[in-house]
Amino acid sequence: MKEILITNDDGFEARGLLELASALRSVANVTIVAPSSEKSACSHSLTLARPLRFVKLDDGFFKLDDATPADCVYLALRALYNRKPDLVVSGINHGANVAEDVTYSGTCGGAMEGVLQGIPALAVSQFYVADSLQRYGFDLACELAVDLVEKIFKNGFPLPPKQFLNLNVPAVSKQDFKGLTVAPCGEKLYDTDAQLNRNPRGMEYYWLGKSTLSFDASKNENSDISVLFEGRATLSPIKLNLTAHEQMSALERWMKNDE
Repeated sequence: MKEILITNDDGFEARGLLELASALRSVANVTIVAPSSEKSACSHSLTLARPLRFVKLDDGFFKLDDATPADCVYLALRALYNRKPDLVVSGINHGANVAEDVTYSGTCGGAMEGVLQGIPALAVSQFYVADSLQRYGFDLACELAVDLVEKIFKNGFPLPPKQFLNLNVPAVSKQDFKGLTVAPCGEKLYDTDAQLNRNPRGMEYYWLGKSTLSFDASKNENSDISVLFEGRATLSPIKLNLTAHEQMSALERWMKNDE
């Protein structure tokens, strides 16, 4: 049997995680190592200033106290495996991870840690609008993830080292689903949103607002954002090397301007 390590950033009790693990057990032996609490937007962070502790919940199912998804992958590989698993799967995230949100995403952070450790990785996210998660659930996302995993096991991972697959599933029923499309990451519009409040003792505090999916349609034709809104799922190849190679020559010229 193939071996899959699963993590997420919504925590060990998240419905998306549990349903994905159940679906993937049809094609592989599954080990779950997930954060003990929600770690959304923690990106690829590791916990370096305090100890971490595994808590075994069931056979092949662990939570890691106050850990990040990257912690979960890192420590699972160190403590639970004699040989590397065949695949790391991170998700199913409750919400999309498109455009530059990939840089914030703890779901993508789990996949990043997998490929840094030399293991193919897939991040899976379910877009939702209003009560669509309650109406449609994760069945479609699970089916797509299982199909991709079977294809990976049959044909090999399609990307070079230090690159992972990012799957986003639209907020539609199976009947309205229009297929899976390979798409690049789009461009979102970002602002700051934080609510100012006071605790019972009168001390001020801020609570960061929820990120909104705002974008310029003219800049997102055929991107993961526009494709998702058309009722199609998106599969994007993500690389960890963020160097803007196309700007190297221009930057060198800029450096020489005052010489």
